[in-house]
Amino acid sequence: MSSKKSATGKSATAKKAQRATARPDAKAAKAAKAAKPADAAGAAAGAAPTGPRPARLTAAAVLAAAEGVVLLGFGVYVLIMGLTGDPESPQQAEMLGVTVLALALLPLLAARGLWLRRRWSRGPATITQLMALPVAWTLVQNGGGLIAAGVATGVAALAVLALLINPTATEALGIGPRDA
Repeated sequence: MSSKKSATGKSATAKKAQRATARPDAKAAKAAKAAKPADAAGAAAGAAPTGPRPARLTAAAVLAAAEGVVLLGFGVYVLIMGLTGDPESPQQAEMLGVTVLALALLPLLAARGLWLRRRWSRGPATITQLMALPVAWTLVQNGGGLIAAGVATGVAALAVLALLINPTATEALGIGPRDA
C-alpha cells in the first residue's frame, strides 16, 4: 500500500508540476494569439506602404518642405534682427521670430510624413496650406515686393492642396473612401 501511495504521490506531484509548467505556456500561447491581431494591425498602420511613391505625393512633400524651410529662414531672420537690430519693440520681434520658428515645424513634419507615406501627415499638410491662403492674400493686398511673395505662397498652397486631394495621393497614404 505504501508503494501505491508513493507511486500515486509521485504521479500527482508530477501532474501538478506538469500543469504548473503547462499553464504559463498556455497563458503565453493565449496572450500570443490575442496579441497577433493587434501586432498585425499595429505593424500595418506603422509600416510604410509598398510600391513606388507617386510623383504627386512626392511633389506635395517637396512643396510642403520648401514652405517649411522658407518659414524657418524667415523666423531665424526675424529672431536675429530682434536680437541684434534696432526694432521698435525687441520683445515683440523676438516673440514673432520664435512663433514663426514654431510654425515652421508643422509643414516640415507634414512634409516628412508625406515623404514617408504616413497616413496622419495629410491632415497637418492640409491645415498648413489652408492657413497659408489668408497669408498669401494679405501679402498681395499690401502691394510692392510682397505681391510676388503672396502670389508664390498662394500658388504653392493651392498646388499642395490639389496634390493632397488627388486619389493617387490618398491611395498612397492608405486613405480609402469612407464607408457609407
